[in-house]
Amino acid sequence: MRPPIESWGIDAGLRPLAGGHRNLAFVTACTGSGRQLVFKSTRRSEAALKWLSAVQKVAEGVGFVVPKLIASQDGKLVESGWTCEPYVDGNLLSADELLSIRPQIVAFHAATKGIPQRPGFLSSQDFIELDHGGDVDLLTMPAKVVARCRGLWSAVSEQTEAVIHGDINPGNLIRCSDGKIALIDWDECRRDLVLFDMAVLGASNEKEQSARLAWEVACSWEIEPDHARQIASRL
Repeated sequence: MRPPIESWGIDAGLRPLAGGHRNLAFVTACTGSGRQLVFKSTRRSEAALKWLSAVQKVAEGVGFVVPKLIASQDGKLVESGWTCEPYVDGNLLSADELLSIRPQIVAFHAATKGIPQRPGFLSSQDFIELDHGGDVDLLTMPAKVVARCRGLWSAVSEQTEAVIHGDINPGNLIRCSDGKIALIDWDECRRDLVLFDMAVLGASNEKEQSARLAWEVACSWEIEPDHARQIASRL
């Protein structure tokens, strides 16, 4: 499947980008502006992507470099299921360097407490009662697994909610040539418990880690079934 790069007025060669498990991604050769662009497949709506634009401005405000989405020639952020954003060059952070971004993530959470939920999404706390939103459809999962997930989410209900990135890992963090850190791949960004970000930054207990794994099961059940069932067996 080839992205409709002509919708952005681009005429350039494409090569696939590795690393994505849920979406296809291609990067262009240098365009007429001298920069490279990344085209990604997406399941997100125009409204969900517009919401993300405001959130990414907050991330920039706490010091992250963010490759913000580029509108097409028709002014849309998504065309035929594809988005466009600048390519970020640099070196991926190592797992040992993850803790260095904790202060920025804490500041990001503090600055987004008042932002409403992303259109089309639900939080883990919503799923204690509801069944479908974003990448999660609990009706496709065995009742026993759903009950276990809901129990684990209920156990952390008292925790703080804000907008979270949702997929913090070394593959989504790039140290740019100027030393700044770029945070990429905002596909799973939503309003939820901040523990879903903090649990991968060395700031969690067993209950919080279990709640995070339950979310991984639920959002992967249809998209990455083998991965989801492997984690579910550990819960």
